[in-house]
Amino acid sequence: MDEANQTYYSDFLLHGFNHLEAYKGALFILFLFAYIFTISGNMLIIVIVYFQVQLHTPMYFFISNLSLLEIWYLYMFHGLGMTECALLAIMAFDRYVAICNPLRYTAIMNRIMCRKLASLCWVYGFSSATIPLIYTLKLPLCGPRHINHYFCDLAPLLGLSCTDTHFNDLINSCVIGFATMFNLVLIIIMYINIIYSVMKIRTMEGRNKAFSTCSSHITVVSLFYSTAFTVYAGPKHVRSWDYDKVVALVYAMFTPLLNPIIYSLRNKDVKSAFKRVIQNTWGKNQRRIR
Repeated sequence: MDEANQTYYSDFLLHGFNHLEAYKGALFILFLFAYIFTISGNMLIIVIVYFQVQLHTPMYFFISNLSLLEIWYLYMFHGLGMTECALLAIMAFDRYVAICNPLRYTAIMNRIMCRKLASLCWVYGFSSATIPLIYTLKLPLCGPRHINHYFCDLAPLLGLSCTDTHFNDLINSCVIGFATMFNLVLIIIMYINIIYSVMKIRTMEGRNKAFSTCSSHITVVSLFYSTAFTVYAGPKHVRSWDYDKVVALVYAMFTPLLNPIIYSLRNKDVKSAFKRVIQNTWGKNQRRIR
């Protein structure tokens, strides 16, 4: 076919949830408030951890990194998703050292080590996401570029290709599979060791205290991996794009929204620090008025 007769499409059209057009006003308000609370909640955790010396510990350092990641989620989706996989594994390692080797905890998880581990997570996540990105950019895309999703996920984007995408599917499965499974295996190994160490504690109070430091992390891991596996590892022949969009919405929007709640409302240290920030701010305002 002549080049002059070919149609060139330079833009992408995201369908989003167009089958819910009748509810667009209510959905706009819902997603707007979810976005506002996600940004403000995660920013609040970062500010509280930064200004409260009592929270200058490895656990809250990694929680701050997780909050920063959640703020940017929809802007760099795949890079941040793989970064979160690694970060959740590092947080499990932090809990493992704290419970299984408490006497050496401060020596092992010092400030330099924490910064190196956090940096490793970010580099690993974005480097891994670059591989499927490069192969996807090489594909020729045909026809009207309508994507049946609310962001440019890999699978619906590959559906627009004019050529066979089996190799790209294989690359994506290998990279995403390794990023998720490798870190999940690390998390499971860490928690097997944690459970083994906790079972050695004689008192029930001591066991409960040890497990309580892990409960928030376990909740976040469960939310993240259960929804991610549903979208990327579930059998494709029993799923629809609408189903994938709804499930993706859970870990793309509602998991970042729930993380500040999980790490604050269930955490006495964060709640105490938040009260101190409010009291200090209130006291400063009162002094200025006087």
